[in-house]
Amino acid sequence: MKPIVARLNAVTFPVLEAEREILSTINAQIIELEGATDDEILAVAANADAVMICSAYLHGAVIGKMNKLKVISRMGTGVDKIDVAEATRRGIVVTNLPDFSTEEVADHTLAMILATARRLKFYDTNMRQGRKPCSVAGIHRLSTQTLGIIGFGRIGKAVAKRARAFGMKVMIHDPFIKSNEAVKWDVQAVDFETLLANADYLSLLCPLTDDNRKMIAMEQLRRMKPTAALINTGRGELINENNLVEALKTGVIRAAALDVFEGINVFNENGFDTNHPFFGIDNILLTPHVSANSEEALASARLDGARNIVAVLSGGTPTNVVSARHCGLDPQSPKNKF
Repeated sequence: MKPIVARLNAVTFPVLEAEREILSTINAQIIELEGATDDEILAVAANADAVMICSAYLHGAVIGKMNKLKVISRMGTGVDKIDVAEATRRGIVVTNLPDFSTEEVADHTLAMILATARRLKFYDTNMRQGRKPCSVAGIHRLSTQTLGIIGFGRIGKAVAKRARAFGMKVMIHDPFIKSNEAVKWDVQAVDFETLLANADYLSLLCPLTDDNRKMIAMEQLRRMKPTAALINTGRGELINENNLVEALKTGVIRAAALDVFEGINVFNENGFDTNHPFFGIDNILLTPHVSANSEEALASARLDGARNIVAVLSGGTPTNVVSARHCGLDPQSPKNKF
């Protein structure tokens, strides 16, 4: 029988012909759906042997009813929207692509730091209103500034490399860092409190876990410099968004630049409301979860995601397995780390 591959996010992340060609090597039947709700997924794809997923949720209750499911292929890096624990209990392989957009996210993070440092949003607004340049308050040479990075994985290292090229001092916090990595990358490893107190720019680059959800709330924001800026290209849920709004309005910190959100679903098929408090604040730069985007990265996500499906359904091992230790496979990435 043909294996059934449920290709989620087929509206917001359309299937490429090259994907179809890869899946055709196992004679797969491809079911295309957006998967915006649990009911939609179960109504269309309950009998799937495999799921390819980008930004949709795959909850444990859904996984538990997909009795033929053998593999979940995340076309991206983070797996916080997939119930990996439930999949693992059922012997379902969960794969991801930890390096598909490292360069893109690092570039975007630096772009946000530069835009905030040079106050590009402010000056663009003034230019469009015919206002002459005035104060230089808040603008400093990057070589005098400290970048704090939370999470020193692939992207954290790529950001540090770029920041050091601008002469920035780089501090990092990562409980999983190896003892020699800080020296190798010319950065200073510090504890969380030291990072908060010293960073002029605080960049969140860690995956979302139960332990670090809302790790940046008012308590942490008050420990930062009032001149500091918060940069988030990690996960929106790392921040207490209501606290950040208050901190920006009251001068607890100077600015923020965000590409990811908890309270804004930028992937909503019909667009999203702009009634979130972020839209009423001037000292925040917002981009709609595009830090991972490039033509190359988005093609790689689709094609490598399809190749992981083919590998598992053909009896092989995919390039990276999140649930490896529990599925009898060689664990290249057994758990999410900072």
